[in-house]
Amino acid sequence: MTDSNAPTKAPEKEAGGDAIHNEVLGVEAKHAHAKEHEMGLWQAIRLYPKAIGWSVLVSSTLIMEGYDLALLSSLYASDPFNRRFGELNPATGKYNISAAWQSGLSNAARAGEIFGLILAGWAADRYGYKKTTIGALVAMILFIFVLFFAPRIEVLLVGEILCGLPWGAFQSVAPSYAAEVAPFALRPYLTTFINMCWVIGQFFAAAVNKGSVERGDDWSWRVPYGVQWVWPVPILAALVFAPESPWWHIRHNDREAARRSLLRLTSRNQPDFNADEYLAMIEHTNEMEKQLKEGITYRDCFQGVDLRRTEVVVGIWLVQTLCGQNIMGYFAYFLKQAGMDASNSFSLNMAQYALGLLGTIASWFLMARVGRRTIHFSGLCVQFVLLVVVGSLASSPDKGAVWAIGALLIVFTFVYDLTVGPITYSLISELSSTRLKAKTIVLARAGYNASNIFVNVMTNYQLSSTAWNWGARAAFFWAGSCLLSAVWVYFRLPEPKGRSFAEIDMLFEQKVPARKFATTTVDPFAHPLHTKGKISVEVEEDSRPTVEKSMT
Repeated sequence: MTDSNAPTKAPEKEAGGDAIHNEVLGVEAKHAHAKEHEMGLWQAIRLYPKAIGWSVLVSSTLIMEGYDLALLSSLYASDPFNRRFGELNPATGKYNISAAWQSGLSNAARAGEIFGLILAGWAADRYGYKKTTIGALVAMILFIFVLFFAPRIEVLLVGEILCGLPWGAFQSVAPSYAAEVAPFALRPYLTTFINMCWVIGQFFAAAVNKGSVERGDDWSWRVPYGVQWVWPVPILAALVFAPESPWWHIRHNDREAARRSLLRLTSRNQPDFNADEYLAMIEHTNEMEKQLKEGITYRDCFQGVDLRRTEVVVGIWLVQTLCGQNIMGYFAYFLKQAGMDASNSFSLNMAQYALGLLGTIASWFLMARVGRRTIHFSGLCVQFVLLVVVGSLASSPDKGAVWAIGALLIVFTFVYDLTVGPITYSLISELSSTRLKAKTIVLARAGYNASNIFVNVMTNYQLSSTAWNWGARAAFFWAGSCLLSAVWVYFRLPEPKGRSFAEIDMLFEQKVPARKFATTTVDPFAHPLHTKGKISVEVEEDSRPTVEKSMT
C-alpha cells in the first residue's frame, strides 16, 4: 500500500515547495516594489550612481550614429565632397550628387542597420548586452576605414552599409540596457539620454563640417569621417569592465550572477536597499510574464497581448520619422537650396543642435511633472503648426524669409528634442515586455529604419535641385504626416509614467484603453504566482478602475 502511494507523494511535495517558494518570492517582491515606488529621484541617484555611469557609457555608442547621419546629409552642401563623388551639372556649372545617389547613400546605412538590428536582437538574448556591444564596437572601428579611404561613390555606399550593421546593434542594446539597470525613478532620464547622444553626435558633425568647409581639397570630408574613430576606442576600453543587466541573468536562470551584477550597479552600505528583495521583484516579474506568455521568439511579438505592445512600440518609432524631423538632418542642405551660403548654413546648423541639447535637458524637468503621453502629443501638435508656417514662407520673395525659415527650423528642433525625440526612447523601453524587450525594440527600430528609407527618398527628391526642387514647400508634405501621427498617438499611446514593469504587464493583459492607463489602479501581487486566473477590472465608487485577479 505504501509503495503504491509513493509515486504520488513526491509531486505533491514538490508542488507544495513551489507554492511556498512563490509565496515567499511574492512577499519579497512586493516589499521591493513598494520601496521602488517610494524612491525619489535623488535617493535613486545616491543608490544607483554606478548604474547611471554604465548606462551613459552604453548609450554614448549612439553618438557615432547621430554624427554620421547628420554628417552625410550636411556633406551634400560641401563643394569638395560634391566634386569627388558628384557629377558636373552643365546648366549650373557646379558639381552635384544626384537625388538617386543621395537616396542610395542615405538609405545604405538604414539598410545595414536593419540587418544589424536583427543580428543584435539574437545576440543580445544569447550572449548579453555587454558582449553584443563589444563586438559591434570592434566592427565599427574596422568599417570606418572604408568611409575614410573611399575613392568613389560606390565604395562610399558599401562603407555606409557596413557601418549600419554596428549602428543597428547600438540602437537595440542602448534602450534595453538603460531600462533594466536602474529603478523606474531613473528610467525616463537614462532612456531619454539616448536622444541627447544623438544630438551630441549631430552637433559635432555640424561643428566639424563648419571647421573644414573652407578647405578646398578631399580632407574637407575625410577629416570628418576620420573623427569617428574618436568614439569607439575609449568606449570599448571602458565597456570591458561593465556589468551585465541583472534582468538578463534572471532570464537565463542565473540568480547568483544577477546578484553580482546588481551589487556592481548599486552603492555599498545602503541600509534601505535589500539586493535579495530587488532580485525577487525581477524574478516575480519574469515569472508573471512567463505565466502570461511562455514564448520569447519574434513570432510571440505578434501573438496575444504582445501584438498590441508591438504595434504601440513600432508606431512610436514610426511617428519619429513621419513628424518632419528629417528636415532637421538636412538643415544645412535645406538652407543652401533656399539660397543661404554654405558657411552661414553650417553656423545655423550648430545653433540648431545646441538648442536641441538644451531641449533634451529641459525634457527631464518636464517629465518629472507631466506624463509621457501628454508631452509626446503636445509636441506633435506644435511641430504641425511650425511646419505649416515654414511651408507658407516658401512663397515669399523676401530674402529675409530664408532667415525666418532657418529660425523656425531651429525652434522646431528645440520642440522635437523637448518632446517627441527623447520621450520616444522612454516609451519604447517601458511599454515592451521585459522578456520580449530586445526583440520588440529590434522590430520597432527596423520599422523605423525601413520608414526612413521612404522618408529619405522623398526628402532628397523634394529638396534636390535636379529633381522636384520643392524647397521649403516640402514642409507642407511633412505637416500632413505629422497631423496623422498626432491622431494615432491620441488614440493608441498609453501612459507609463510612475509604473513598474509588472504593473504595465497587467494593464496590457487586461486590455485597458490607452487613455485610461493613467487612472487605472493595479496590484501585481494580489495573488501568488501559482494562482491560475485572469485579470478583470472592477470600477470603484470614485470611478477609478481597479485591476485584480479573479479565480477561474
